[in-house]
Amino acid sequence: MIHSAPPLPIPVFLLSGFLGSGKTTLLNRVLKAPEFALTAVVINEFGEIGLDHLIVARGHDNVVLLEAGCLCCTIADSLHETLGDLYARRVQGDVPPFTRVIVETTGLADPAPLLNTLLGHRLVTDHYRLEQAVVTVDAQHAVTALDAHPEVAQQIAVADRLVVTKRDLVADVPELDATLARLNPAAEIVDARDTDAALAAFAPGERHRVVRWTTRAVRARGASRHDASIRADSFVLPAAVSWAGIAAWWRLASESFGARLLRCKGIVQIRDSGEIVFLQGVARVFHAPERLSGWPDADHRSRLVCITRGVESAQMRATLAAFDLEAGTEPWAVALPKPGQRTAP
Repeated sequence: MIHSAPPLPIPVFLLSGFLGSGKTTLLNRVLKAPEFALTAVVINEFGEIGLDHLIVARGHDNVVLLEAGCLCCTIADSLHETLGDLYARRVQGDVPPFTRVIVETTGLADPAPLLNTLLGHRLVTDHYRLEQAVVTVDAQHAVTALDAHPEVAQQIAVADRLVVTKRDLVADVPELDATLARLNPAAEIVDARDTDAALAAFAPGERHRVVRWTTRAVRARGASRHDASIRADSFVLPAAVSWAGIAAWWRLASESFGARLLRCKGIVQIRDSGEIVFLQGVARVFHAPERLSGWPDADHRSRLVCITRGVESAQMRATLAAFDLEAGTEPWAVALPKPGQRTAP
């Protein structure tokens, strides 16, 4: 008997960005592209993002058909229920087939809860996979908005890809570039002025991308007065780690810092098996490690990047000692420095 392979998970792109940063323009551009004809868009409310000119027919309940064969639906009760329902309709043939999903947030939304749903809810992960978190950044107003609205820094910090809009309205943008590099040095940057910017924003990306420079390099690039409490720290681990060490490290970091851990990513080698594993956590949630077929790039070092709010680099670095703990050892055996306390480099 020949068994067919299970269907591949459908890639999902999370689109976020502050009010007026160009989310609507970017989404409209990509939905007009023939390459994105088989796209489902999940939004909060139809009226928020101005898709009326793209609507060609009403579908079932909260689903409408768009130009170029796309379909769009509003979030009903919760994101996982909406995505689960959408997949069921796809299987039953009630909606046109789609090969990718774009989930659009409101401009004031904290994307962390949605990221955790996409990364960890069984109803979602059985059929979908998070491809990229895409965030639009208004070059004209972002630097000022960072001072007034903490959501801006939070959206930038958790992004996999940043789409910078309105650069043509700003004569000098080095301060913005330095701020983006400090808040999220691992993110890919797309210039919205490029002809293929919309396609680049939603193209498949390096899902296991982890920043390659050291903590010192991140600090050197990050001179900025804006939301100085958010920082990115990158570490290279001296050796392979154990599963017990991974569990101890995450427990120590998440219980010590909680929601101040905006997003952590890591690629590590398991000591006993030699497996290469991708780690990811958002806020207090640590998602199931993903086994990779090998190193995703030429850098074969175990490494970790953590983007935090109000956590000093020395405190984050001190948690790394938990990777060396033996199974059964409480992570509190690792002493973390108090804020402002000097430690050996």
